[in-house]
Amino acid sequence: MKRIIYIILISLTVTSCKKFLEEEPAAIISEEQFYKTQDDALNAINAVYFFLNSGGTSVQTPYNTLFNTGMNMAGDDEDPGPGATNPDVRSLSVLAHSSTNLRIYEIWQQHYAAIKRANVALEKIPQIDFDENLKNRLLAEAKFLRALYYFNLVRLYGDVPLIVAYQKYIDANDYAVPRSAATEVYGQIEKDLKEAAAVLPASYSSPDVGRATAGAAKALLAKVYLTEASLPLKIQEHYEDAVKIAEEVLSSQDGGSGSYGYDLIENYAEVFLPAFKNGKEHIFSAQFKSNSLNQGNNEAPRAILSSIPGLRGNYAHMARYYKEGNDNFFSIFKLFKPNDKRKYVTFVTSFTSPSNGRSYNLPLNNPAVPGDSTPFFNKWWDPNSTAVTSESAANVPIIRYADLLLIHAEAENEVNGPSAKAYKSINRVRRRAGLPDLTAGLSKDQFRDAVYLDRRLELVYEYQRWFDLIREKDASGNGIFVKSLHKVGKNNAAEKHALYPIPQSEIDNNHLLTQNPGF
Repeated sequence: MKRIIYIILISLTVTSCKKFLEEEPAAIISEEQFYKTQDDALNAINAVYFFLNSGGTSVQTPYNTLFNTGMNMAGDDEDPGPGATNPDVRSLSVLAHSSTNLRIYEIWQQHYAAIKRANVALEKIPQIDFDENLKNRLLAEAKFLRALYYFNLVRLYGDVPLIVAYQKYIDANDYAVPRSAATEVYGQIEKDLKEAAAVLPASYSSPDVGRATAGAAKALLAKVYLTEASLPLKIQEHYEDAVKIAEEVLSSQDGGSGSYGYDLIENYAEVFLPAFKNGKEHIFSAQFKSNSLNQGNNEAPRAILSSIPGLRGNYAHMARYYKEGNDNFFSIFKLFKPNDKRKYVTFVTSFTSPSNGRSYNLPLNNPAVPGDSTPFFNKWWDPNSTAVTSESAANVPIIRYADLLLIHAEAENEVNGPSAKAYKSINRVRRRAGLPDLTAGLSKDQFRDAVYLDRRLELVYEYQRWFDLIREKDASGNGIFVKSLHKVGKNNAAEKHALYPIPQSEIDNNHLLTQNPGF
């Protein structure tokens, strides 16, 4: 049993749809009674992991549906389906959201709640008397997680309050903290990840598989450097840093010096199947278990067609459709080559009822493409739990080896052009997909566009696309954000939408906060 999944402690502060989890006052342990033993230290760190994956009927957390309803829906690959009736989700999907949008508030609130727990752990755990090696590891895990949460916040909101100390004040005004420059926030993220990488182990044995490792800290740092080098910061020297740190994680067969044992899983489908979770491709993932203390992945039913006997689908998440040429129902599904092995892992076009064995699909009335059918997202489907389709045991990769190879290819191209190293990294990903190697002799701009496309196809539905839309550029160095959203018919999109508004309730409670331009 993986400790990081199942332990729920002290109190839960996350909210969804304006519902709060109720607490029994008698069951709450005071701070003076807690933070006394090794188990208390373990539980304190588990509580920081909690915000990655907790779920249930009334709670969404970042990697358990919230990034989908609060982020993916606004992008160019996805839309709210018929089952998504929440007005905040639907306004976000057409870039008509405001600073009072509930999903935008929840993402902010839950990340800061997790950061608070990390800060408390970093303050209190050193005071507990137990094994020093374990203590140092737990502190490094807290730093890794704090870095991850801040990395999400700074990409979504820009300048954000940087809080790295345990706050325990009497006066509410003491909690008012101004926004720190994004560069300062990134500096803290880099610091936390470097310190974590120096302490964390390369791997774990059961029951700790799934916790943050040294390889995960370095791989995430490579992604941080690539992001800083990209739009909007454009700190060009970080491309070299991204190449260097990525090569410290890549295996020798991929031109790196890493000894972590990472590699691509040969069968793309197995990357997402629960039976193969935490395998050699999984550098760091949000951990899930179906039908156990609300620790299941709640994404699976949201992509299933509704009213199929034996399946609990509500079709809340659907592929974005738009016009391209004569095709009135173009979607991300059609960007895949016919022989791309990722296509029918990422999507299905029909479902089989476990009750009557019949096949169900949703044809499209599309004269341009005879027989056209609706694609449904499929990555979080668990074929071994068809009796419990309200949730899945599929982990959500936060960073995996294919992502790292593409980070390396992109950064290397920016530093040295389409070098042999850059080709090698992207072609590893393409070959696994059953695609031919990229054509030799591409220009730097052509190679960059090829990497961008393979990132998009490789990482569909993995909460990556929105971040890529913000940071990617065209051959002239201009951002692709607005142009990409307009292409799929999201005509409200403007440059201001590259950052979320600061939640109005946070501004109301913190007089030092300022709003992002345009909101």
